[in-house]
Amino acid sequence: MPTQPPTLLTRTALAITGLLGPWSFMLLSLSYLPPTILRLLQAQQPLTTTLLSPARLQELWFSEFWSRAAGPGVRGGAGDKVVPLLQGRTSGGAVVVEEEGGGKGKGKGIGGVVLEVGAGAGLWVDVYKAVGCRIQGVDDDDDYDDDDGDNEEEEEEGVRKRKTTGAAAAATSGRITRIYGVEPSPGQHAHLARAIATAGMEAVYRVAPVGIEDLADGTKWDGRVEKGSVDCVVTILCLCSIPEPERCARELYGYLKKGGRWYVYEHVRCGHSWYMRAYQRFVNLFWPFFLGGCQLTRPTEATIRAAGPWAEIDVGQPVAEPWFQVVPHVMGVFTK
Repeated sequence: MPTQPPTLLTRTALAITGLLGPWSFMLLSLSYLPPTILRLLQAQQPLTTTLLSPARLQELWFSEFWSRAAGPGVRGGAGDKVVPLLQGRTSGGAVVVEEEGGGKGKGKGIGGVVLEVGAGAGLWVDVYKAVGCRIQGVDDDDDYDDDDGDNEEEEEEGVRKRKTTGAAAAATSGRITRIYGVEPSPGQHAHLARAIATAGMEAVYRVAPVGIEDLADGTKWDGRVEKGSVDCVVTILCLCSIPEPERCARELYGYLKKGGRWYVYEHVRCGHSWYMRAYQRFVNLFWPFFLGGCQLTRPTEATIRAAGPWAEIDVGQPVAEPWFQVVPHVMGVFTK
């Protein structure tokens, strides 16, 4: 029996709910402010350094809200898109249905050296195992070099052949050799460490407690990520709040190898109509205060496109998002 289309009343109710959704989300965030202040008082935190420091208080408030409520909610709502994205099963903003015979669609999943930007409380740590990629040191005992993987030459019947080894081979076989989780906020590190331990990924997942611009500076942290050494960059709902997004996008582009892939799932500036753009800008007058500096109106897709020359771009707005989506998204893969 064919499904009946929704009535005008139903469509109107859905639109009103969607348009009011950001305000409900901000009220939920506000509900976490009093408990945050109470915990600070109970811990006898110095008033001059925390309660009277708006930036520090906002950071602690948002960390509490995100780790306890917003993060798990976002994970539940976005997981059905993020998992296929990291498996290489999206195209044009839509999830590609698995092909007969076990195929995963046309794209490549994450592999090799992965740079997760805005790791936060570790919301997506276990997804790296769930996407079906084998992880060195976790899923098997094979030895892959954890350097930038390279090419070895071998002689066979007088013909010199080039053999891909190390992380370069891993990137094409769906094997993750190393994940660097970029998270400069100290308030998130305990949550992130617990997520890594729970997923059993201590051998492969390493926290980089610095900003993107300091990843290659071995004096700023006890590690180093060289430019041009990363197979995959992953940004999931984080570029909305980083400072200087254009500069950061260029930095991330520089870390990617030639042929490396940037997997993106981000909310972006509304482009549906002038009235939705105006409404989104109005909501954004209040949204950053309640959501830790998050900006609704960033043209993130355009920013990544301008970061450098791309060999291939396969991105789009998720097809299920309606016209009244105040927080629309872009999803897909940029290939260097």
